[in-house]
Amino acid sequence: MRFHRTRIFILEQGHEVTIATRGKTPDSYGDKVERITIQRTNEESMREALQGKHFDVVIDKIAYCSNDIRYVMDYVDCDKYIYMSSTSVYNPKHMNTVESDFDGYSKDFVWCDRKEFPYEQIKRQAEYALWQKYPGKNWIAVRYPFAIGKDDYTKRLLFYVEHVIKSEPMYIDNIDYQMSYIRSDEAGEFIAYLVDKDVKGAINGSASETISLREVINYIEEKTGKCAALSEQGEAAPYNGEPEYSINTDKAEKTGYRFSNFKRLDI
Repeated sequence: MRFHRTRIFILEQGHEVTIATRGKTPDSYGDKVERITIQRTNEESMREALQGKHFDVVIDKIAYCSNDIRYVMDYVDCDKYIYMSSTSVYNPKHMNTVESDFDGYSKDFVWCDRKEFPYEQIKRQAEYALWQKYPGKNWIAVRYPFAIGKDDYTKRLLFYVEHVIKSEPMYIDNIDYQMSYIRSDEAGEFIAYLVDKDVKGAINGSASETISLREVINYIEEKTGKCAALSEQGEAAPYNGEPEYSINTDKAEKTGYRFSNFKRLDI
């Protein structure tokens, strides 16, 4: 997920910004930012790029596994580390899911790479690394549900839009479940908002209301004039298997941040 608004928001606040990427994708910031070239999954590359440097805040949106966490925390000197985690760490998610529903000390920790376990497990191991191996560091784990918006590279929401427009059959096993989402640009903005806030540990981020896929499909039908084709023989939808759940954002709101009401968003 590209969170362009994170950088824009931070630059607008007058902060000095350094971008760490592979250097393959150009950006539009010109001389407004510094740049570091890294290979994110290569420990030696991370050590050479980060060792000996100090940053007030490090925002890490591409750490997936415990080794990704280690390659930053062992080599960079920073006052605060903000990690973009996921609500997939909760097992299971449920209505009114709160931060304490995931215990970072409850399970055995292992150092692992991205392909060693399913997504949910490697994200849990990434957080286990923070909780169990770096308890003395000043870090924040921002837990987001599915991000939806113009820069959602997963195109999961687009699946439903295209299937309705083309009248292609799709199979949805949780059409009436209420679920939480977050707008992708707001996800980037909230991370930037936390840069100078006195927050530690895990914090949830989510739109302020849940919505069902039936409501989403009804909206698509209304806007397009098309009718969804629902069938058990249709193509399996990307959000299948998700339980009914909501994400509690009381901790975030106590900092003064207010998330958008998802049912009023024009995404």
